[in-house]
Amino acid sequence: MAVSRRFDRTFRISVALKGLDGLLEVVAGTLFLLVSPSSINRIVRALTARELAQDPSDFIAGHLVQSASQLSRGATLYAAVYLLAHGLSKVVLVVLVLRNKLWAYPWMIALLLTFIVYQLYQLTSRLSIWLIVLTVFDAFVVWLTWREYRSKRQDKVVSEAHAA
Repeated sequence: MAVSRRFDRTFRISVALKGLDGLLEVVAGTLFLLVSPSSINRIVRALTARELAQDPSDFIAGHLVQSASQLSRGATLYAAVYLLAHGLSKVVLVVLVLRNKLWAYPWMIALLLTFIVYQLYQLTSRLSIWLIVLTVFDAFVVWLTWREYRSKRQDKVVSEAHAA
């Protein structure tokens, strides 16, 4: 019983983290939609200026400045649409799953599996520790969601059998 409660709690926390991730993607997507590439470039330069003054070879700050300087309107529009679609779909499904809407569990699993496939595809072209960690976490959430779905579906069958 205690193990089951720990799994349930881990499930709720993990799904809530996916929802928070989705919310951050919605905010970032909205910013990409509303802020011009030149403004993003100025903001990134302002935010990294102090770090680059202290350490001109700082990998992260240098990479951010280089990436921001290469942004185009098309790239920011693509990022906005991608992040908004990605984030909104996660937020909606997380809310539904946390409200115990049984039909939303398979949709959540399918969505995360789609993300995992895309992330694995991305990993074939560039190795990224962050992307590996995200993919492993997504796989963990899929497993927890599947486990929770099976449990809730079984509980529903049992309660329907007792009601009949």
